[in-house]
Formats: sequence, structure tokens, C-alpha cells
Amino acid sequence: MQIYSQLAPLALGGAHGSAVAMGFFDGIHIGHRAVINGAVEWARAHGAAPAVFTFRLPTENKMKGKRLLSTEDKHALIASLGVEHYLCPDFEEIKAMTPEQFVLGIIRDCNARALFCGENFTFGARAAGTPELLRQLCAPLGVEVVVLPMAQFEEKPVSSTRIRTALEGGDIPAANAMLGMPYAIRFTVHHGAGLGRTLGVPTINQLYPQGFQLPRYGIYITRTRIGDRWYPSATGLGTRPTVNSDESKVTCETFIPGFTGDLYGTDPVVEFHAYLSPSKKFDTLDELRECIDHAAQRAQEYFAE
Repeated sequence: MQIYSQLAPLALGGAHGSAVAMGFFDGIHIGHRAVINGAVEWARAHGAAPAVFTFRLPTENKMKGKRLLSTEDKHALIASLGVEHYLCPDFEEIKAMTPEQFVLGIIRDCNARALFCGENFTFGARAAGTPELLRQLCAPLGVEVVVLPMAQFEEKPVSSTRIRTALEGGDIPAANAMLGMPYAIRFTVHHGAGLGRTLGVPTINQLYPQGFQLPRYGIYITRTRIGDRWYPSATGLGTRPTVNSDESKVTCETFIPGFTGDLYGTDPVVEFHAYLSPSKKFDTLDELRECIDHAAQRAQEYFAE
């Protein structure tokens, strides 16, 4: 049984084989980068092909928690780290494999000479495989196994779970430190109610897809990339209590001072840099506009420093 039928009978890296980093890698945080960079550096040193093995889960699947990245953005980030081959079967295709089938499948189909993982990596049906078992299975085959220790932040292991918890608490500096980059979203801009334009503070309206991790409701200093240019911006995430009585309707609206143009249907990147204040219900729309203007001014000052 071949895990990656679309790759067989390709032999990655030819006679020099490949170095494969393995994991789900949601968020591509600093611990994930250590594993991926290890495989890339090994491949360079040995003339091999750097590869990543991961897998797709439906966003409604709770097994790995709520998503930090889309599959497409995860792929792009991994490619930016120097990875040449990206292997991403659906979880359904591999979940019933024994640990032995899983490992032998990767070694065969990827022509693997080295496998890289984190110390908390599990594999095979019921997550029965451990890094120690991985070493035992690979040793007779002459395949090197490199197990990276978990990255640390504030003397505790970095994990996607900790990053989600930091986002839920509005602790953007901690989330960004563990990610090794600013937490960001790239969702399609939809038509909203047009209230911001009426108030003189037009916003772009992005909707979090189901299954994605939401940060704490409130107002954030952000910056938004449109084309090749970054703009300081202010983002409000929540249920818009001043103008909306439906508490189940969550919006993510970003005001980009100094930008004029139609972004409907595009998917600009919005990076989160600081949490300013919780969402609140204002008595008047003038107070709401003043709050948005103040947040935008704070964002411009933040990025001017």
C-alpha cells in the first residue's frame, strides 16, 4: 500500500534520497520550524531532497484542535522554508495504518534516508507509534532518525494548544513569540453592512471559516498587506454589540487608514500585533467612530516606532 500514490514511482532525490520532516504542523510555530529546518539542512548537507510529510484534516475535525492555518497557507509557509516536496494525504487514507506500515510507506515512497520529528510525535493507528519505535523500525534499514526537543517559551514547551490559548486570552505577544512570526489571517473580503463607510471609517469584512481558532473578541493593532505594501490598521473582532443584536454573528473588520480601493473578493493578509481593548457597546455611533479612529491612530504610532 502506497501512501502517496501520486508520487510513486518517483524516487525523491534520486540516489541521494530525501530527508523528511513529519508532523501535522498547524501554525508552523518555532518547534515545527526546528523539525523542518533540520530536514532541510540535512538534505543540503547530503545532496538529498528536503521533504515534509503532513496530512489534511477536515476543519470540523476536533482531533488537532481548531485550525491556526489553512492547508494552502501551511503549504506556502513550508515551501518558504526551503522544502521541495510536500506530501499531504487525507487523514482518512492513513489513519488505519499500523506504525510499521506507516513508516515503511514513507521510507519507500519518499526514498527516505533520514526522518525528522519532534519528541511528542506519534504515528500509526491510535497514535501507537513513538519516536523510540521510529528509531527501532528505521535502524535495520539504515535510515537516520533525528528527534528534536520541543521548543520552549517562558520555560514551557511550545505547542499549537498553547498558541490557541494565548489567542483566546488576547495575549498576542506570547502567540507571536511561539509562532516565530505575527499571527495572521488571510480570508476573503465580503460585503458587510457598509456602516463603516457611512461613518467615514470604511472597513474590510473577513469571516473566520468554521473550525478556525478565534482570538479574543476586541480591538487590535494590526497591519494589512495589500499587494506588496503593508498598511498600519485597526481590527475589531466580535459581535459588533453597538449595531448588532445577534451574538452568534462574529465579524472581523479592519480599518486601513490612508487606503482607498475595492478589496471585495480579494484575500489580504491581516497580521495581529497588539490587543487594545475588549469589545463594548457604545451609546452613539459617534462614540464608535471615535473608538475606531483612536485605534487607527494607535496602530500608526505603533508602526512608526
